[in-house]
Amino acid sequence: MKSKRILFLSNGHGEDSINCQILKALRVSGADFDVSAIPIVGDGAAYRRSTVPIIGPTSQMPSGGVFYMNPLFFLKDIGAGLIALTWQQLQAVWRHSRHCDLVVATGDIVAAAIAHASNRPYIIFLSAHSSYYEGRVDLGLILWQLLSSEKCLAVFTRDALTAADLNRQGLNKAQFVGNPVMDNLNSTGKDLQLIPGVRTIALLPGSRLREATDNLVLLLQLVKEIANNSSTLPMQFLAALVPNLMPQLDDIARLSGWQHRSGKLIFPAIKRSFCEEKLVEVMCWADAFADILQQSSLVIGMTGTAVEQAVGLGKPVIAVPGNGPAFTYRFAEAQNRLLGDSVQVIGRQPANSDIIKEAALAVDRTLQDDKYLASCIQNGLERMGRSGGSIKIANYAVNYLGY
Repeated sequence: MKSKRILFLSNGHGEDSINCQILKALRVSGADFDVSAIPIVGDGAAYRRSTVPIIGPTSQMPSGGVFYMNPLFFLKDIGAGLIALTWQQLQAVWRHSRHCDLVVATGDIVAAAIAHASNRPYIIFLSAHSSYYEGRVDLGLILWQLLSSEKCLAVFTRDALTAADLNRQGLNKAQFVGNPVMDNLNSTGKDLQLIPGVRTIALLPGSRLREATDNLVLLLQLVKEIANNSSTLPMQFLAALVPNLMPQLDDIARLSGWQHRSGKLIFPAIKRSFCEEKLVEVMCWADAFADILQQSSLVIGMTGTAVEQAVGLGKPVIAVPGNGPAFTYRFAEAQNRLLGDSVQVIGRQPANSDIIKEAALAVDRTLQDDKYLASCIQNGLERMGRSGGSIKIANYAVNYLGY
């Protein structure tokens, strides 16, 4: 049988990773596919790690793809060449898709519009819309028309509530088969150098490099406040970082008044009582994300997809707003509506000393509330579903293409 061609299209860093999960499931199926990708946002690092050819130009924009959160960042993106980049990407899609049998899109209206413009059959994982936000999902006229088109074969939603909602509205091709972000989160057994029996706090500063650096500095302030709280239970801290952040740990430590030793951030001494002083340590890892989430008792998160994954695994999340552009109060508040009671947002402005103190108390209070911790497990299953979504979406593609 002649090899079938599939173009993966996505508009966001998390969306790139979702498509790579689907791609991984396709490869496991054993069917003979010729795959390629076009990341509309960012440099497509997830595709490059998955050895997927990228067919068009890529660029890191100032907003990191979240300019809708702040019009100022949209203007910065325009100044950085967003319009020319988008036009070049469209041209690349038109040239390449003529030889494709299927487009697999992940994202929002942008991904749907470009997939539709390819003039090829496409399926979409609708990652940005959920009925949990407002009780009823409003796709708007344009996106509704795109998804209702005959070119759109199937709409996969991020949760069961949204699929049922869209079915009631008349979009019968909408279905929930699981959320791909919950795949590939099994522990690898990596030795994280943890102390047995001590509560573990995971720190998630995000993946957009400049913002992630600022977020990590803020999280280190919060760690000091937690350690300085004399009523706090014994805790240990792990930071899940993107690889590009690791070389900056020396500068981050110096800026924060910490020390850096071989991937470990150390604060010299926290005075817990009149005669007691204690070192505070944050162990940083760039290759242990799933292990860190699985081992954590609580997550302090300033990011999007990774917080969703933590909630899906039943973990309680404390969120403190940063300076953005991505993780602001507006983003955190929307994330709370999406993910429910598992996420506690502390403060309505970029975190200051008062918000940090309040967040430290929230960490302590949360870890001592066994009833709440148990409810987070059930809430995670409801909001994010079980693993296996990428396999089912891949199987849909395999069956459509006749394998």
